[in-house]
Amino acid sequence: MAQDMLLFWGSGSPPCWKIMIALEEKNLQGYHNKLLSFEKKDHKSKEVMDINPRGQLPTFKHGNNVINESYGACLYLESQFKSQGTQLIPDIPLEQALVYQRMFEGQTLQQKQSDVIYYTWRVPEAERHDSTVKRNKEALTAELQLWEGYLSKPEAGPYLAGKAFTMADVLCFPVIAYGFRFGLSQEKYPKLGQYYTLVKERPSVTASWPPHWLENPQGMDTLKDV
Repeated sequence: MAQDMLLFWGSGSPPCWKIMIALEEKNLQGYHNKLLSFEKKDHKSKEVMDINPRGQLPTFKHGNNVINESYGACLYLESQFKSQGTQLIPDIPLEQALVYQRMFEGQTLQQKQSDVIYYTWRVPEAERHDSTVKRNKEALTAELQLWEGYLSKPEAGPYLAGKAFTMADVLCFPVIAYGFRFGLSQEKYPKLGQYYTLVKERPSVTASWPPHWLENPQGMDTLKDV
């Protein structure tokens, strides 16, 4: 099974990391994989473009089946290997609804977080607009407070959709971890901080932790004042 799988990935990329966590949770260790460099533009190489015409990572293949979008790949793995490893989508409709809700809300969190991080990276300081910086940070702050509220509800479990680790965590934890890597304050967002501390020790997460984060544990402070 896993021997028929191929994953091209980049270290620290949340979309890549999502698939790697899902593979671990479904006990699909032993898949073929190749770590590529964004800086060297390895993702634009012929071996990637032959499978993924967009030239993006992740690029994932199982036999003749190609799924290059992280959400699609993770849902595919759960569907194909539902009875293997961790059940990531619950059967009970009420629980399933919350998992799907959190999964897709994670895309909004990722976008608002990226708006802050990549505006700083891509726009030279002299060309930045204070109004844009402020607007992006305010939008991210509101989004983080929403997630902080979810985890603060009396009925909430330790995970994003309750007491069990689910696909919501597979897809959202890498985004939250990325935020803390870029300076998000655990004191300002204690519930998210507790969640991050809990899930970062999960075997599937430690096994797939970005190698360059291990080499250089010190992150950046881009989000320190969000």
